[in-house]
Parts: sequence; C-alpha cells; structure tokens
Amino acid sequence: MSPLVWTLTVAGLIALLVIDFMTHVRKAHTPSLKEAAIWSGIFVGVALAFGVGVWFVAGPELGKEYFAGYVTEKALSVDNLFLFLVIMTSFAVPSANQQKVLMFGVVFSLIARTGLILAGAALVNSFSWVFYLFGAILMVTAASMLRGHGDGETEAGDNVMVRFARRFIHTTDHYDGDRMTTIHQGRRAMTPMMLVMVAIAGTDVLFAVDSIPAIFGLTQNAYIVFTATAFSLLGLRQLYFLLDGLLDRLVHLSYGLAVILGFIGVKLILHALHENKLPFINGGHPLHVPQITTNVSLLVILGVLTVTVITSLLASRRAKRSSETEQKETAVNSVAPHSK
Repeated sequence: MSPLVWTLTVAGLIALLVIDFMTHVRKAHTPSLKEAAIWSGIFVGVALAFGVGVWFVAGPELGKEYFAGYVTEKALSVDNLFLFLVIMTSFAVPSANQQKVLMFGVVFSLIARTGLILAGAALVNSFSWVFYLFGAILMVTAASMLRGHGDGETEAGDNVMVRFARRFIHTTDHYDGDRMTTIHQGRRAMTPMMLVMVAIAGTDVLFAVDSIPAIFGLTQNAYIVFTATAFSLLGLRQLYFLLDGLLDRLVHLSYGLAVILGFIGVKLILHALHENKLPFINGGHPLHVPQITTNVSLLVILGVLTVTVITSLLASRRAKRSSETEQKETAVNSVAPHSK
C-alpha cells in the first residue's frame, strides 16, 4: 500500500479513538447495556465496511485475508477480556473508572502490536525461517490453553511490573477518583488506578506475542495485518461491558482458540517447509508439502468459533440446571426432618 493510504488509515484510526474517548471515556460513568451494544455494533460495522472496501479495491484474496485475520484477532481479543476481568476484580476497580482502564489497554495494545507487526514484517521479508518460529510459538500457546485457562488470577496478581512498582515506588491502596497519583502520608504516591494500568500493559504485551504470529499465519501483507489487528481492538471496551455477563458462559472458548492457534501454527510450519532455506532441513531446499488456502483458513476459523459458542452455551445451561436441581434437593432435604 502507498504511504498516502497508510497515512489516511492511521489518521482514521486515531480519529475513531479520539471520538471514543471524548464521547464516552472522558466523563467517568458505567455504560448501559444499550450504550455498549450500540457502540460495539458501530465499531464492528466500521470494521466490516473497511473489509468490504479492501475486497473491492485490493481484490478478493486480500479481502479474505483481512476477514480471516479480523475474525481471529477479534476472538483472541475476547479471550483478553477474561484476564481484564480478573485484573479489574483483583484491583477492585470502581465500575465508573473501568472505561478509562480499558481505553488505556486498547491504546497500549495497539502500540505494542504495531511495534511487533513492524518487527515481524521485517523478519518475514528477510528471513523465511521466522515462519518456523511463529508456528512453534502458536503451537506452544495452543498446548498451554488446552492444559487449562485458570492461570489468569496468578498472572494478574503476580505481574512483574506491578511487583516492581509496589516494591520501589510509594503506592497507596486507596483510589482517588480516576487519578493516577495522589497525596498519601504527606507525599506523592501512585494509586491503584496506576497499578491496574501497569498490570493491563504487561498482559497486553504477553497477548501481543501470541496474536501477531497468528495473523502472520493468515497473511504476510503488513497493511492487512495492521488494519485487521487495529479494527479488532477498536470496540473492545464496549465489548467488555456488553459481554460482562456472558464471559463466564463461554466455558469452551479457550479450547476453541487453542484449536485455531494450533491450526494456524500447522499452516505456518507447512508454509515454512514450502519456503525452506534452512541447510539442515532437506539440504536447504523447499519441500513439496500441501498449502492451506485462505478460503480453508476462513472456514475453519468461523466453524470452530461457531461450534465453541454453541457448545459453551449448552454446557453453561446444563450446569445451571444441575445447580438449580441440587439447590431444590437441598431445600427439600433440609425441610423434611422438621416436618416429621
């Protein structure tokens, strides 16, 4: 893409972030379900409209790559929300201040991922072996997801950056509105608002290390990688409040994401073998292995996410019915002895 297209795209994204901040985040409040739903729909609509534009202007192949990347990154961003929820809970962030924390998380995540995208694009263009590395990262991440998704609280409470801040910088356990610092015991101190943002920033970096190789497994076009990632992050704040009551029902999400990341990891390894230049593999010559097309990738991603959501909701419904049955039986058993 030309420098003009890049400039206009970045300017448009910044404008969307500024509008979001000025209209919602600047004044601390807890958004209603209606507000969250409307603005979440607006951001998704903008992302889809952009993808349609890519499809018609740059061609169907890049359009499909954008949508595959956007859907994957959006699913991964929903997974981020689980850890954001854990961090918010562990720091007891007031509901009215959560928007500011989430906005910071979105902006910092966008900056961190942009840096990794530029570094990743340079590596991809210069060294074909990087596909082996990206593939390995995704397969290790997929394996860790399959082993369990319950490490969020440990990561949130044991964040290295937070431990460093609390050990070497004067902090307070009390919030002072949405201020980052306050006067405590006669001197300037960091509030929990600053610490929660430090925790969010640390987890953003960890998630970026996983998500960037995932999208590079679907497209190597730096512009598509950047825009799909950026649009997946826009609206994440609204999605948090919209899905706040639904997140605990997506019990199989980690397994679905593990399948998707594992699939993309296999695709990257196959691509690396097809482009192989490492001397200790087949004498430095490419191997004739099957390639996974963008069409197949998009179908697999959408199929896995659909199955994951359906099975998660069914499992949650069964668990709720089982819990209600147990409560009724307990109530009956507790009443029965007194009726004799």
